[in-house]
Amino acid sequence: MNGLVVATKNKKKLEEIKEILGDLNLRITSLADYNNLPRIIENGKTFKENAIKKAVKIARATQKLTLGEDSGLCVDALKGKPGVYSSRFAGKGKSDLKNNLKLIKLLEGLPLNKRKAYYYCAVALADKDGLVAVVEGKCFGLIGNALKGRFGFGYDPLFIIPKYKKTFAQLGPRIKHKMSHRFNALLRIRKIIPDYFG
Repeated sequence: MNGLVVATKNKKKLEEIKEILGDLNLRITSLADYNNLPRIIENGKTFKENAIKKAVKIARATQKLTLGEDSGLCVDALKGKPGVYSSRFAGKGKSDLKNNLKLIKLLEGLPLNKRKAYYYCAVALADKDGLVAVVEGKCFGLIGNALKGRFGFGYDPLFIIPKYKKTFAQLGPRIKHKMSHRFNALLRIRKIIPDYFG
């Protein structure tokens, strides 16, 4: 069985990736399965830079095909913020809840039609020789003014899909994984992985 290392320690993100790539017959491992790997400092100015950095660095260290992913939320009214700072938006002592509460506060008083946003995901694939491919995916929605739903992670309790008038956290993984930014990016990478292994 062919192997793929996912350069993440985020269990929920890994679960999503495994679910979306599940039928490719891959042995998927993550950073949690290896010792003494180099530390990755996510200081890229773009999601793509961070994704490439993760994939290339970990592929070099493990000598295996590696998937690096970086994603986040971009809100029109905040000129694209939180963007690459999505996971650390609330600063020191950050958490999904604190990030969400900060976003609610910043958008206070804005009507729903002025709360347009999109989730963005960059996925890079690298092996011991360097970068193999990089793709992106987006998912458009609106930011609610209250946390709703119990599924997902990150900004899912605020991210409303207009078609359903519900947040990703209300819709759950079955629907989310068929339309999310991560799904759209991984759909493209899915076509590349079998070709890579020939």
